[in-house]
Amino acid sequence: MTGNEFIRKVKALGKRRGIPVKLNASRGKGSHQTLYYGTAFTVVRNPKDELKTGTLHAMCAQIGIRALDL
Repeated sequence: MTGNEFIRKVKALGKRRGIPVKLNASRGKGSHQTLYYGTAFTVVRNPKDELKTGTLHAMCAQIGIRALDL
């Protein structure tokens, strides 16, 4: 799964659950972006690159979802 796919799936999950999801591209260095899921947030590094499994699970844990929910 790439960073863009992760962002798209989190936005869809937030819409289903009624949780606001916002992407702030200006908050982060270089290609890093901040994804807010309600009040929780995670940093998505280069959205075009493939996410490693451990990174995906850590990002999901930071915003309080499971990778299986996506």
